[in-house]
This record gives sequence, structure tokens and C-alpha cells, in this order.
Amino acid sequence: MTARGAALLGGAGGALVTALAAGALAAAGAFDTDDGAAPAKTTPPARTAPAARPAPAEATSDAVLVGQVYRRAIASVVLIRTGGGEGSGFVVDGTGRIVTNAHVVGGSRRVRVQFGENTPTIPGRVIGRDRSSDLALVRVLPRRVRGGLHPLALADSARVRVGDLAVAIGNPFGLERTLTAGVVSALGRQIEAPDGFSIPGAIQTDAAINPGNSGGPLLDGNGRVIGVNSQIKSGSGSNSGVGFAVPVSTVKFVVPQIQNGGKVQRAYLGVRNGDTQDLSGAVVGGVVAGGPAAKAGLQNGDKITSIDGRPITGSDDVSSAVAARKPGEQAKVTVERGGNRRTLTVDLGTRPETPAGG
Repeated sequence: MTARGAALLGGAGGALVTALAAGALAAAGAFDTDDGAAPAKTTPPARTAPAARPAPAEATSDAVLVGQVYRRAIASVVLIRTGGGEGSGFVVDGTGRIVTNAHVVGGSRRVRVQFGENTPTIPGRVIGRDRSSDLALVRVLPRRVRGGLHPLALADSARVRVGDLAVAIGNPFGLERTLTAGVVSALGRQIEAPDGFSIPGAIQTDAAINPGNSGGPLLDGNGRVIGVNSQIKSGSGSNSGVGFAVPVSTVKFVVPQIQNGGKVQRAYLGVRNGDTQDLSGAVVGGVVAGGPAAKAGLQNGDKITSIDGRPITGSDDVSSAVAARKPGEQAKVTVERGGNRRTLTVDLGTRPETPAGG
């Protein structure tokens, strides 16, 4: 389902929070939350406190693992400052390339980048951005980075599972090098990009994500990037247990195309569609005149049930199926119309700069 109402995570804006870490530490097993105590003795020895109950082995193991991930990754996570705010980013190679969110850098061509606490910022240049995926690339000169560059490994999106450990590192509210931990809460979410298009395949997590976490990595238990923290769903503008990250598969698709200032070419179907109540398909609510779908014969009211043999249960599936293809390729779209099923061949186009359909 589409994650409606999710908010982009902007700069710190002068906000101050003093107790961000406690909830994450408890979730990670650092705190023993079992308040049960042994019966009190009639005459306890003076100045002797009851012995602390040891934490469960599983919780201790989780806390140790989270700490290991943090120590392995922290040298790769940076603070990015622009003229209007700040966010996070992470190093992806030895040439000084840093991935962040497009909404973090905004329209800036130059930013300031900080590696570690109590270190001076160094200049960075925005070498590419893609607002449709909310991703951007910043480059710094490797020789200016104290201690050298430590790129993070990118995970395989196909191996990410609900319930997997999820570790977020960033700079929420300007509090540098903050760690939060949780799990992958859901996969395949759809969130809205800064330009109004949809970002399919987003990862939902309960790891606390707040303004300033934008652009930072969401990591698995091996310290590999599974996503780029980008949005929260909240009525208050801060974390409420629902955060979203752009999946690493999108990073792998976008970065090679924007690293030299290029633009991402995406496939385009040209329909607007909605979900069915029984999750049996996506109902076409509008067909863009002259678009690929219109030329192939799709009509308002058609229910899309599969694309290239891939079952469609709702509009998010349509977006994901089209995103997996390239402009110029053909897609087999199966629809139900008037009780009959038919398969139409669509010559996919190139998505326009502004939303006009699916």
C-alpha cells in the first residue's frame, strides 16, 4: 500500500532533542526491562544493592551485534550541511562519492561535509541528483578526508526480509553520529518523491528516524546498506515508529546514471490506477492521451491483473513492474474488461519530467 502522508526529513532547523537514544537502546537489548526483583531480606546488609538480573542471552547478543555494526560503519557516515539545513550521507567508493537524499542538497551545487565529531568540514560538490528517487551524489577530494575513505558495502535487496535487523546511523536534529536500531517492518512500500512521482519498493522500519537522518544509511546485521533513510510518517513531524528508506536496488540503478551529471531514463506506461478492495488487481482510473497504454488499447475501468506474467494486486505493483523495465521495451499487460480477460502489448515510453500518469 502507498505510504500516504509520509514527510521528507529536512534539516535540523535549530531543534533540540535530549533523549533520542534510550528507546533505541531498549529495543536493541541494551536495557534489561524485566523489573522483577528477589524478595527483600529482613535485615539486608548496609549499602548493599540487590544484584542486577542478567540480561537474556538473546538481547545481549542483539545489542552486541548493533554495536558492531555501528563501529564498522560510523567512519563512512557523514554530516552534510547546505545553506538551508543539514542531513546525512555515506561513502560508497574510494573516489570520494557520497550518497545522500536529493531533498538534503536541494538546489545546492556546493555543500560542506563533516567526517566524524570535532573535525572540520570540507567542501563537497554535488555531481548528480535525481528527484524522482530522492537520491543525490556528492563528491569530496579523498586527500582532504582525515583517516581516509571507508566505503560501505551495498546489500542485495532481494535478500532483505521482514524482521531483519535494521540499523540507522545519521545526524537527527543535528545530534551527530546517532545510532538507532529496530527491524525491517515491511517491504514494497510506495512513497512520494520530491517531484511528485512514486518511489516503489521502499523499506519500512521501526528504527527511529527523525529530521537530519535524511540521506543516512539503513544497514543490515552485516553492516551493509539496505536503504537510504528518507521519510517518516508522522502527525508531529518526528518519529512515530514508521520510517521509510529508498531501497538499495534503487541506489544501484540510479547512481551509475547520475554520477556524471546524467539523467535517469525510466519506463513509462501512461495510466493512473487505484487498488481493488479484494487485492485482485489495479483498476485503471485514467489513461494518458497519446501515451503508451492508450496506444496499446488500455481503457478506463480495465483491471490490470498481471504485467509480464507478474501478478498485480494493486497500484504499487504496477509501479514496481514498470520500474523494472526500460524505455522502448515491450510489456505484456493482462486486463479484465467486461468479464473478459485479454493481454495487450505495450511499447513502454520514457517517463516525462512531471507526473501525468503511471
